Amino acid sequence: MAQLTDDCFAFGGKLMRVEEALASIAEPFPVIAGTESVPLGLADGRIAAEDVFAAHDLPPFANTAVDGYAVRFSDLATVGDTVLPVAGRLAAGAAADAMPEGAAIRIFTGAPMPPGADTVFMQEDVSREGDRVTLPAGLKRGANARPAGEDLGRGSLAIPAGRRLRPQDLALAAATGHARITVRRRLRVALFSTGNELNEPGVPLRPGAIHDSNRVLLATLLTRLGVAVDDLGILRDDPATLPAHLAEAARDHDLILTSGGVSTGEEDHVKAAVEAQGRLMLWRLAIKPGRPVAAGLVAGTPFIGLPGNPVAVYVTLLFVVRPLLARLGGALYEPPLSWPVRAGFAYRKKTGRREFVRVSLFRDAGGGLEARKFSRDGAGVLTSLTESDGLVELPDDTTGIAPGDTLAYYPHALLW
Repeated sequence: MAQLTDDCFAFGGKLMRVEEALASIAEPFPVIAGTESVPLGLADGRIAAEDVFAAHDLPPFANTAVDGYAVRFSDLATVGDTVLPVAGRLAAGAAADAMPEGAAIRIFTGAPMPPGADTVFMQEDVSREGDRVTLPAGLKRGANARPAGEDLGRGSLAIPAGRRLRPQDLALAAATGHARITVRRRLRVALFSTGNELNEPGVPLRPGAIHDSNRVLLATLLTRLGVAVDDLGILRDDPATLPAHLAEAARDHDLILTSGGVSTGEEDHVKAAVEAQGRLMLWRLAIKPGRPVAAGLVAGTPFIGLPGNPVAVYVTLLFVVRPLLARLGGALYEPPLSWPVRAGFAYRKKTGRREFVRVSLFRDAGGGLEARKFSRDGAGVLTSLTESDGLVELPDDTTGIAPGDTLAYYPHALLW
């Protein structure tokens, strides 16, 4: 039978580019409903469900940035030193009285500026004898004084809805008067591996079997992404029971995620099982490793089927599943950061397909960073993840690279 080359579901058909695939399924993947208010201490890694605004100015009052002497700039001599009496002492947490004219106030970091004072001399820059302080010329008006609202004004946006909250975001919420924050509920993901060849880890291997590593990889990475994972074990390659298992998982979860069983072999039954309970929206992406990726809906619940090889699972979780998780969870998607490195190897690839190559970094003779390719390419080589530093990206339309070319590098340590 001739291959239907214009059909992305045909074995030899056109592969769908990653951006095109994500755009095609973003709309049918709905943002989950449900929010909750949590204390700031429990909000790290959660998704802000609504904008957070500053309840007051930050800082809430004008204050000094240094230990020193607060003065009215207008009391300073235009030429030469100024000698002023010290009229008082003001520490952080104290209330400030109005600034007397023609005097200085001893002041400490964080203390409120006395009304009328606008400039602070650092204690290291002055000399004091008894109740009088000598202030050198040359300081600018407003030096070392922080105005109210310098960091953030009252009513200003502090945290946008959709942000995955970080410790610094929570600190800003606290500083602007909030003790709690409204977040989206966690995504509930049903996780399966598929395959008759799979054994649970720790169980002695029977002939022809391998231990299942994909669920461990996926569950731990999903947990790092703030997802609530239900590990539902291993599904056997049984076309009679797979549809029912998927339908059952769809009832109580926001996403079904499987690995294996989505390629073109006679024992790859996941695609058909999805179509029996819903519809498939894409299959086979222009990405290596990871071409056989399927996505669709099972009884209205989003479904993503990943390849069976662990390196392909790692790459597609990062560049395909992660943006879809952001969509489902109501998060503002921030692509992983990369930085440029110099290629220390030559490589050829097919056009129209994005590739991710496992590399380690080394310093070249000039002190720059050089990426050297891992010695083996296979998508089933787990040690290529444990013994490499990261991935370099080869764009869709690139046909090859040569030593010295600039590549986008994604370090494993910063991806999750």
